[in-house]
Amino acid sequence: MATVTEHKQLELVSVKEQLQQALVNSKEAFINGQSIVQLVYDRSQQIDDLLKRLWRQFQLCDSGHCLVAVGGYGRGELHPYSDIDLLILTTEHISTVDQDKLGQLLAFLWDCKLDVGHSVRSLSETIEQGRGDITIATNLLESRRLCGSEELYQQLYDTIRQPDFWPSEDYFVAKRDEQIHRHQKASAFDLEPNIKTCPGGLRDIQTVAWVAMRHFDASSLNELEEYGFLEPEELAELTECLHFLWRVRFALHLSAKRAENRLLFDLQPLVAELMGYTNKTQLAVEQMMKRYYRTVRRIIELNEMLLQLFKRASIGRIKPLQVVKINEHFQRRGRFIELLTPELFEQPENLLRLFLLVAQDSNINGIYAPTLRLLRRYRRQQKVPLVEHSECRKVLMQLLKHPRGIAALTLMHKHNMLSAYLPQWQAIEGQMQFDLFHAYTVDEHTHRLLANIERFGHPESQAEFPLGSVLINQLPKRGLLVLAAIFHDIGKGRGGDHSELGAVDALEFCRRHGLNEHDGRTVSWLVENHLLMSVVAQRRDINDPDVVNEFATQVRDAAHLSYLYCLTVADICATNNKLWNNWKDSLLRELYFSTQRVLARGKEKTMDVRARVREHQAKAKKDVIRSGFTEKEIDQLWARFHADYFVGYQPSQLSWHAEAILRHKNDTPLVLLSKHATRGGTELFIFCKDRPRLFATVMAVLDAKNVNVHDAKIMGTKDNYAIDSFIILEPNGEQVTNLSRIQSIRKALEKALAKENPKLPNARRLSRQMKPFKVVTQVSFLEGNRHGTTMVELIALDKPGLLAKVGEAFYRCQISLQSAKITTIGERAEDFFMLKNSQGQPLTEQQQTELQQTLVELLAQP
Repeated sequence: MATVTEHKQLELVSVKEQLQQALVNSKEAFINGQSIVQLVYDRSQQIDDLLKRLWRQFQLCDSGHCLVAVGGYGRGELHPYSDIDLLILTTEHISTVDQDKLGQLLAFLWDCKLDVGHSVRSLSETIEQGRGDITIATNLLESRRLCGSEELYQQLYDTIRQPDFWPSEDYFVAKRDEQIHRHQKASAFDLEPNIKTCPGGLRDIQTVAWVAMRHFDASSLNELEEYGFLEPEELAELTECLHFLWRVRFALHLSAKRAENRLLFDLQPLVAELMGYTNKTQLAVEQMMKRYYRTVRRIIELNEMLLQLFKRASIGRIKPLQVVKINEHFQRRGRFIELLTPELFEQPENLLRLFLLVAQDSNINGIYAPTLRLLRRYRRQQKVPLVEHSECRKVLMQLLKHPRGIAALTLMHKHNMLSAYLPQWQAIEGQMQFDLFHAYTVDEHTHRLLANIERFGHPESQAEFPLGSVLINQLPKRGLLVLAAIFHDIGKGRGGDHSELGAVDALEFCRRHGLNEHDGRTVSWLVENHLLMSVVAQRRDINDPDVVNEFATQVRDAAHLSYLYCLTVADICATNNKLWNNWKDSLLRELYFSTQRVLARGKEKTMDVRARVREHQAKAKKDVIRSGFTEKEIDQLWARFHADYFVGYQPSQLSWHAEAILRHKNDTPLVLLSKHATRGGTELFIFCKDRPRLFATVMAVLDAKNVNVHDAKIMGTKDNYAIDSFIILEPNGEQVTNLSRIQSIRKALEKALAKENPKLPNARRLSRQMKPFKVVTQVSFLEGNRHGTTMVELIALDKPGLLAKVGEAFYRCQISLQSAKITTIGERAEDFFMLKNSQGQPLTEQQQTELQQTLVELLAQP
């Protein structure tokens, strides 16, 4: 035994060196453009050779057992760090000596740092488990013998190919259901897709191959052409897609130096570089991901078509679909539309007429496989975009005007018909932006925006979109909103302002499709201004009448306002499923109604500040008196406050503040968190003696508590007390409601504010997802000033501790913060501040320059 161990140690060092050198060679060959097929098969062959040598070394050749490759390794495909799945097929009775030898063999492989998955089973155990588990059955179907007993493996091979071992129809249903379940877990267009399991990933191609293997006893995809299930060009397309995903996976393994199937943000640039992409008008990573997303869309379509064809082959064993005739050329088969006259697609407008029929029949949600094959063929035969045909334009306008037009557009998007129709759409197909804000490709985002517009009209969406569900039914022409949605981001990826580019495209489209000039200009205006309402609501003070007046001037009338509101909400919800929350809902609704009032009156009258103060004080005073305080106590308190305080808060907030301050008998800092939502968030109110670094201290504590700040009002009393309030939310966008959480935040703030120079908590670490991103700090001073302040916009990486450093910059530059709007857009912070200098005046040019330099310097620090 000692001799074997010594020999093993010597062998182990040599094998590890050989495996490491093989990885180096593979990387070099990959970069030099060697065939990916050759690379994955070479890796498999290398492991084959090692296992055969070890089988002999550990004297297992005459044991009667068999070493079998299963899974991807069974197919003879191995990527640099792929699992090596093994089945050790044993005789019914395995000796202790053989058990020890097998244990040594496996230990050797693990010592080589190979990721080996194994099972040790007798033939009867293997068959029994395969019958009861679809995954084990699939592994067995694509197994191959490496070494050991040929007779034992042949018995396994013969048994698993018997009709009663997972009958073809049962196997098809199991794999189809398995795929449906897998697709429900993720989108094909995730920011960090799993190239193996996401829809359109490698597993979808393997599913087709597995079903074919069981149905036809086929050993490869190539045989599907022989059986008539794939046409030559379809096989070539599927193979091309497979090999591209193999290249991505191979590069991903090399970049991660582990068995990684997720295209994580920090790995995407490395993968793109390995695959030979370079930065051009688009980043290398965006080019690579665009190709990836286009590839998975093609795979999804082919997968759907082939699984339908397999199901057709099983008719007689699977219940056939009910057939309902639509007209002389089309029928509905189950929930699929089917073409009865193949030559009909020779007229391009009939490619679109199919989707018009989908809009007209709510029972249709898909295209039957033979018809899909024809659609794919004729779609690709078009020599010019469909928009060039006048008859196609007529059909599309019918579709857009139909109440269920969006449902048809969804199916058109799925089957690349929007790209076939509109060249500009083809340019955004698969277009991604390498950031944390845009969760989907441009085309997929636009498709989701359209789906949101459709949702506004559904009764079950009224709770989520209370205003949108009302406005969608009051729009003069809903089709104009649909067109604006289609074009709002269509200018992305070309360079320049995408809103302006899209507005030009939209106007040209409307004119070409016969819309009148007014409607065309409405669509164009919506495209050009689709970000306006979101920017004003989230980054400006919408309590300021001047802000609302300016927005109303830009919007012009109530119809434009309603269109813009619906487009804005649908756009936010389609950008990232984590963006929409009560805070944004509240801001947009408040801006909508404020603007509606201005438009209804024509011009906003100058606000009488004194009247507003008296009105708010009177309403709030009634509530405070009900709580047991006298009018004299209230007046004495409010005499300390400036008029701006009573204008900036609603009466309910004024009474809440006053009651708490009057009950607070000592001079310690008062920290309150609201029980009820304020603009969809939790209001944090702080009343204490003013002092340097107050804002920085509060921000540092809130950052340590992982609380997001969205709004800040910073005021002071006549006797030098700070009256600061903030709207805070949890990281998931929800209101802070947990009682223990509220107490923890309050106590942490009270502790920090009780000391003159508190030791502030360290900022949290930068997350893995944020590390690949670089955002250049930009400090912009906006033209004009409001209420004697300087308006500044800050764009920076949204790293932990950002606002605490901003507060430190204000302190160093002796600048007083009046209010703030905090906006996070993925990895970017886009924050808006209103500032005064130490004399209570707008910042001078010299002070602006000093603040800009200080912010850039502080935010550059780790």
